[in-house]
Amino acid sequence: MSSSVTLVCIRGLLREARHWGIFTTLLQQRFPEAQIITPDIPGSGRCNHLISPDSIAGMTDALRAQVASRRNLRLIAISMGGMIAIDWMTRYPDEIKSAVLINTSVRRLSPFYQRLRFSAGLHILKMLFHSPAQREADILALTSNQFANDATQLATWQSWQRQSPVSFRNAVRQLLSASKFTLHTQLQQPVLVVASKADRLVDYRCSIRLAQVLRAKYLQHETAGHDLPLDAPEWLVETIYRWMI
Repeated sequence: MSSSVTLVCIRGLLREARHWGIFTTLLQQRFPEAQIITPDIPGSGRCNHLISPDSIAGMTDALRAQVASRRNLRLIAISMGGMIAIDWMTRYPDEIKSAVLINTSVRRLSPFYQRLRFSAGLHILKMLFHSPAQREADILALTSNQFANDATQLATWQSWQRQSPVSFRNAVRQLLSASKFTLHTQLQQPVLVVASKADRLVDYRCSIRLAQVLRAKYLQHETAGHDLPLDAPEWLVETIYRWMI
């Protein structure tokens, strides 16, 4: 891969760049000549002091501002990050070479009870009113099948939350932004859609439907949870590598 290629990795709701974990390290090893950028959505991570935009388009523009070179970009995006990637490809098509969309759903393509499983929806509503430390435990239990009960992983996430807390206001703004986003036009760029069949947050059939509409290649992992980069980072990196080369 050319050294001029930039891989932009975009996380989702209530998450930040550090939540990519070992995935970005493995990605860099597999693409040693590529530049890897992990921008943060306003309200999260390094930008937690800012107010989250009230739309996916606003998040897209905020992330674009964090990427110095806007040529030949390849996006790797998960969940709400996938919505940002779709919006970026739609409004600034000349900047994006391709995209990998992981466990992403889009309004109007799939029913609401698939975009957010009923039990998960109740879990999230309760979670918003829990303490920050408990909220991280809730998120880990809901999004990971491999580390749901891993005390070390939870302690790491709780430490990040203390360092860069996401406010209740920003959490709600991000959630509402994701709920409103829809696909308005066909994408011009090649897209790989990847899903976790055992995702307990978003039904994997949302990704199948998205791939059908985009006429994109679809691949799935059988046992990982919603946070596929956490549960199966090696598999995901190899899947992306085989598709991109």
